[in-house]
Amino acid sequence: MKKIILSFVAVLITVNIYTQTAEPGEYNYQRRSLFEILPVTSSDIIFIGNSITDGCEWSELFNNINVKNRGISADRTYWILERLDSLIKGKPRKLFVQSGTNDLGAGHSPQSVADNVEKLIDRFQTESPETELYIQSIFPVNSDFEKYAKWHGTKGQEIAETNELLKQLCIRKGIIFVDIYSKLADQNGKLNKEYTNDGLHLMGAGYLVWKKVIEKYLD
Repeated sequence: MKKIILSFVAVLITVNIYTQTAEPGEYNYQRRSLFEILPVTSSDIIFIGNSITDGCEWSELFNNINVKNRGISADRTYWILERLDSLIKGKPRKLFVQSGTNDLGAGHSPQSVADNVEKLIDRFQTESPETELYIQSIFPVNSDFEKYAKWHGTKGQEIAETNELLKQLCIRKGIIFVDIYSKLADQNGKLNKEYTNDGLHLMGAGYLVWKKVIEKYLD
């Protein structure tokens, strides 16, 4: 009985995370408060996004103390917009953005993701024009893994649509769109099982693929 109750509670928590009306949780605000006091300078290269960004040790991956992590697990594009002030104030040298999969998982449209990313671009191009912006594709998912199959595993087509919108947005705005999706996908367009153990997040090998795609932009 105890196991059943705990399982039910876990389901409720998960449902709350992926509903459109969910608010940022405790972890989100903990990370935000930390990021607000950590310095950002014009020498820094910032990675911002959700759990996939949060899960990497970026400074170690690139052996560069100026490469900094501003990822928050479960984050969404519209929550990222709420925490840009400290970044813009620091006027970082480069900003790498990778977000949108949680928006889609919560039922938001590809267009809404692109619209929010455009708002981020507009703020930086207006308030920190010297920051080089890199918009990275949303990554593929793999529905063969049960854990995220219900929310993310069904969003393959929407991910592809969002990536195309982001690509066209970058062309309009004159910034670089980085296609990482195709490097992580298998022949069926799913996240390659060599790079994940849950169908959504990356294992070490996946981060090495990501690194290989973007390292030319860090020079």
